[in-house]
Amino acid sequence: MKNASLVLNGVLLVAVAVLYFLHFSSGKSSGSSFSGSSSTPSDLKVAYVNQDTLLKYYDFVKVNSAKLEATAKSFDDQLVARQSSLQKEVQAYQAGASNLTMGQARDIEESLQRKGQNLQMFQQTLQQQMMEERSRISQELYEKITAYVKDYCKERGIVVVMKYDRESDLLFGGDSLDISKDVIKGLNDAWKVELQNPAKKDSTGIKGK
Repeated sequence: MKNASLVLNGVLLVAVAVLYFLHFSSGKSSGSSFSGSSSTPSDLKVAYVNQDTLLKYYDFVKVNSAKLEATAKSFDDQLVARQSSLQKEVQAYQAGASNLTMGQARDIEESLQRKGQNLQMFQQTLQQQMMEERSRISQELYEKITAYVKDYCKERGIVVVMKYDRESDLLFGGDSLDISKDVIKGLNDAWKVELQNPAKKDSTGIKGK
């Protein structure tokens, strides 16, 4: 738990690793008798989003990263406080053990053992809560981005949107294909509307060029 806050941003960074992979029909083969419908490369309108830029400037990520870090710190503090309390009880027992009867010592040891088990269960509960919260935020992040990009592409006739980062297969993309700024602005505008109107969660905030 002590290092939980150090991995929160990493989880958010991979939350959109599965985004932006739409497939399309292959081009016509010259000299082939195959008569199925197809699209030539010139018919395709392609764009990409820089994942690092998106995660750096999307306000939803900033806000929820801060919340997760605060929650992790709170959990860490609770766990450390309980560990410290139990440690003091163990030290007190050890200091006065010579003055106890065998029965008294056994009772205290059993009590300390139960408290140790309870502490372990408490730690597991906190870890589970953190995992569930990270999962919830990651899913919400995925849904917000994919929903926005889908509507954005429909309005602009974009057929394929790819994710661009060091781990992707896209080695280079010209600036004219980079829609990161547009997507970030649209997502942030929609996020502001959502904060002002919590019930209106389906707003995309898309505006014409």
